Amino acid sequence: MGEFSRRDTLKTLGAVAVAGAAPTLLLPSSAAAAYDVKPEKGASIRMMRWRRFIQGDEDQWLANTAKFTRETGVAVRVDNEGFEDIRPKAAMAANVGSGPDIVLGWMDDPHLFRSRLVDLTDLAAYLGGKYGGWYPTAVRYGTINAGGDKGKWIGLPLGAGGALLNYRSSWLQEAGYESVPTDFDNYLKMCKALAKNGHPPGFALSHATGDAETWSHNVLWGFGARMVDENNKPAINSRETIEAIEYMRELYSTFITGTLSWTGVSNNNSFLEDRISLTSNGPSIYYVAKRSEDPKLRAIAKDMNHAAFPVGPSGVAAELHLLSQAYVFAYTKYPNACKAYLKFMWEREQYEPWQAAATSYMCPPLKAYAETPFWKSDPKYEPFRNVVERMRWSGYAGDVGEKSASALADWVVVDMFAQAASGQSSAKDAARDAERRVRRAYR
Repeated sequence: MGEFSRRDTLKTLGAVAVAGAAPTLLLPSSAAAAYDVKPEKGASIRMMRWRRFIQGDEDQWLANTAKFTRETGVAVRVDNEGFEDIRPKAAMAANVGSGPDIVLGWMDDPHLFRSRLVDLTDLAAYLGGKYGGWYPTAVRYGTINAGGDKGKWIGLPLGAGGALLNYRSSWLQEAGYESVPTDFDNYLKMCKALAKNGHPPGFALSHATGDAETWSHNVLWGFGARMVDENNKPAINSRETIEAIEYMRELYSTFITGTLSWTGVSNNNSFLEDRISLTSNGPSIYYVAKRSEDPKLRAIAKDMNHAAFPVGPSGVAAELHLLSQAYVFAYTKYPNACKAYLKFMWEREQYEPWQAAATSYMCPPLKAYAETPFWKSDPKYEPFRNVVERMRWSGYAGDVGEKSASALADWVVVDMFAQAASGQSSAKDAARDAERRVRRAYR
């Protein structure tokens, strides 16, 4: 990640954590009709966003931005930064009071600087009223849910990078499965059969940002375990967590060697090199293979598909995905221009073409965009359609904010599973160590 780590960012800010009950999701249609914002005279704005994972995303985003400039006269500079560089650079801007006007960041980032952001409540109400309402987890991430500012929107969710199962269909069939099982027990049996046939799964149990946190939380929550309770009290050292760890040890035994040290590209490369049959990723593997001139990769595209993670003993879908949202710093000279730009980019005329160009990399937080024509263009993208509807937030079941972000940045859940899976610790010792680290994050 470079010299300025995620944990350094959190220490620098000293922000206040927030969350609570989600406000009403489906706003009245009058909210959509009432909202209008005019850019300030002579306005120009600068946006910092994450560098594209799929080229079509960036190309269409810039095309939409150029369209906004043509229609409004407001010049927009878009700076594309690396995934892990967004948070530290945003933290620096917040501390010095200058830099990008708008940031497109990740997950609970806006809660780290909530007192330094423009209120986006009117814009969120307009979009929610016009496009069918926001999914609950989008509301959780985008709003302050407790205290005097309860219901205030400080972030505007763009979508979530869905971390779904990518699998080779023919190898599943050889192992006796037509599709990925939807329960944990049969899923484990399938993984064992794949490994026995010489086509092992491969999932990051390392500090690979985005790849490791997502699916490992699915296992934790699948057993009904959680890091903290609704009052932000540590709850990770539990019977349910021990069960999740024991399950993870069996699952890990089916993996290809080396997943404890994987980087963010290891799963992609291993899948495209025919070394693994199953992994957790967005649609980027399929995107690359489908558009490749290499016959081997195009064959992989034809032979692969996507599926949601199975449901555990808890009986409910419990997935973590990488939600991205925009926020506007209060130091901007042109808050109305920033709101006008975000409104323009989230409107159907721009959002739908961008959604199609990004090929489901960002799954929609607004309910109406789960019903767009794109989702019928290729059945292999369809499993990503309702990712935001199914997902939880990283600090479940407590607050979204600085404390939950600190625990995520400290890799508490990933390290707990990795320690036990590798044989470094027993299940009970790994859970106790995780509890100690959660207490440190939530003190």
